[in-house]
Amino acid sequence: MKTLKMSVTGLLSAVILFSSCKTWNNSQKGAAVGVGGGAAAGAVIGKISGNTALGTIIGAAVGGTAGAIIGRKMDKQAEDIKTQVPDAKVERVNEGITVEFSSKVLFGFDSYSLTDASRGSLDKLIKVLNTYPDTNVEVQGHTDNKGTAAYNDKLSLQRAESVASYVKSHGIASSRITTRGFGFNAPKYTNDTEDGRAQNRRVEFVITANEKMKSEAAQQANQ
Repeated sequence: MKTLKMSVTGLLSAVILFSSCKTWNNSQKGAAVGVGGGAAAGAVIGKISGNTALGTIIGAAVGGTAGAIIGRKMDKQAEDIKTQVPDAKVERVNEGITVEFSSKVLFGFDSYSLTDASRGSLDKLIKVLNTYPDTNVEVQGHTDNKGTAAYNDKLSLQRAESVASYVKSHGIASSRITTRGFGFNAPKYTNDTEDGRAQNRRVEFVITANEKMKSEAAQQANQ
């Protein structure tokens, strides 16, 4: 029981750390990871915080000096995405990057088929992802709260898989890509207004270091 309490305390501490320390830079946050590391812990943190991207990133984080090195590498990649993909909302989070596309940028109403315009936006992101091959990419689909849970779960996964399929067919290794559909279970915005619901209808790319980048960062940290 004592171990369980300590684990829960650690997880909650990690949530507080990443939600409250807004003045910290990414290297400082990277060095502070450890208490919430691990995929299982990341999933719990994502659920507690209501931020699935944060959970994925913390789950993949290594922390310490190596985490700080990874964070600096991600800084450069995030800036390139911001410059080259103006249709997306790009954020640096700890040791990773989130790239958010509104569904209206990618799909028609109630559809998971990509529009012609969306392919142009994705092509720009694919170009950057090819420049930085040592990363993993999770594609997350989300919806608003209109309709049944079962329908939205299916639609969110179909949209994530549609995007992932396009990305893989245009040169990104399938081994780098995973998909998840969250339906309306993880809103980032209010569902009380039409504007908020529109923002919740989104697809997010969550970019984290792969094992090669982590290994190289660990070697640099030990020099």
